[in-house]
Amino acid sequence: MSQLYNYHTHSRFSDGSAEPEEYIKEAIRQGFNTLGFSEHSVLPFENTFALQAGTENDYVSDIRRLQKEYEDQLEILLALEADYIPGVSSEFSGLKSSLGLDYIIGSVHLVKNSHPDKLWFIDGPKRETYDNGLNELFGGDIRKGVTAYWHQINQMLEEETFDIVGHLDKIKMHNQGRWFNEADPWYTGLVNETIALIAEKGVLVEVNTRGVYKGRSDSLFPGEYVLRLMNERKIPVVLSSDAHQPHELSLYFKEAMSILKDCGFITLRVISGGKWTEKPI
Repeated sequence: MSQLYNYHTHSRFSDGSAEPEEYIKEAIRQGFNTLGFSEHSVLPFENTFALQAGTENDYVSDIRRLQKEYEDQLEILLALEADYIPGVSSEFSGLKSSLGLDYIIGSVHLVKNSHPDKLWFIDGPKRETYDNGLNELFGGDIRKGVTAYWHQINQMLEEETFDIVGHLDKIKMHNQGRWFNEADPWYTGLVNETIALIAEKGVLVEVNTRGVYKGRSDSLFPGEYVLRLMNERKIPVVLSSDAHQPHELSLYFKEAMSILKDCGFITLRVISGGKWTEKPI
């Protein structure tokens, strides 16, 4: 059955397409229980996808206003998708306390490397960006670049306090079977190391459907191999669509639920009344 909760939503405050209220109206139309907004956190360099410095309070006040306006129809949550870049991004716990957030999604979209002023952007619609960054910043060494990604996830888990790991294996999105095989021992070794650390830290992992419904990935973030490892470790999951448009709020949810069952999961984590609880799949 459809799970009518989504914790990963981007509106016009970052790189989404519409006003928050449009997502809320669509969530109510679909029968959602809970909708969490999670704009990209402010970064100290020019970009087109994150909250811009000075707009944080506008974002917070708008979502808090809408929470009150729609409180009888939908539980609305205020969050950030915090980008982790060692030595560059802001401390997550400070963001949560200063803005009064309900939760934080910790994600890696930009990978540090030996170049002091450039980052490898692994996201976005163009795989050429991925390829060009890999060639320029890692000399085309895919193993080196992918290892840097997973180690940055590990460093985020060690150094930051947050609630949910966002799109865990997104490094595969623009690979599309070209640069590496996800069954390669060196790759599964990196995955296993990170899964062990996630289990140790006790954070949630997001099952993110965006790559599939946008046609950029053949599998969920994370994919079935990772999900089975997570189930063995009893790592809890949330289901989110990473919506950038209102109509994307529950895309591929039904199929994702079936995949989760096949991987052994019997529950999802959801927020109810400000607390994380388990909901049967």
